[in-house]
Amino acid sequence: MTERADRDRLAILVHEVRSSVAALAAIAEIYSDQSLDLSGRRSLAALSVDACRAIERVVTDATVASLRLQEVDLAVLVSETVGGAILRGGNVRAAVEPGLPLVHADPLRLRQALDNLVSNAVAHSGVANEIVVSVGRGDGDIRLSVADDGEGVPTAEQERIFEAGVRLESSRPGSGLGLAVARAVAEAHGGELTLDSTPGEGATFTLSLPMRKTGIR
Repeated sequence: MTERADRDRLAILVHEVRSSVAALAAIAEIYSDQSLDLSGRRSLAALSVDACRAIERVVTDATVASLRLQEVDLAVLVSETVGGAILRGGNVRAAVEPGLPLVHADPLRLRQALDNLVSNAVAHSGVANEIVVSVGRGDGDIRLSVADDGEGVPTAEQERIFEAGVRLESSRPGSGLGLAVARAVAEAHGGELTLDSTPGEGATFTLSLPMRKTGIR
């Protein structure tokens, strides 16, 4: 493995661990609220367990190309992603097509990809604009999308932003790795991550999973 590949792998590991630690910090802050009822505390406890498992996974296996496939309910995955984003202060909602089948995928890797896409949308659209995380059938595939009404992505930069370490605005938070990780996860599943954006009119990132990879008959 080259020195550059080693650096990229370490950067991805640090990025993913940092994201999960930030989620745990947000959960702990909300959990300390004395007005929170038992149901709310149980939900937070479940989210904290997910974050701890994510840390364990990325520490023991830093490469996003390694998948542990199982049957995944994408409606639940989207709901958990949105719940976590709301806890971190995001204006996010879910839009789930009813009757979707289970897919054969790695739930942790897909969650990492969605978390990164949502974090990117929050960073570039602000709290006033709503972010929609959706899942539904496409033309021969299943599509997970994250859409915002922010400033969009300049046309000339719409491919470069998927490169590791690229940040269009250094003043915004982030490491420049989130979109690279999300695309690597999509490709590891035999799918793709694409962007549809018009400058000034928001952006939609779509992670497509081909039907042949989902176990759908």
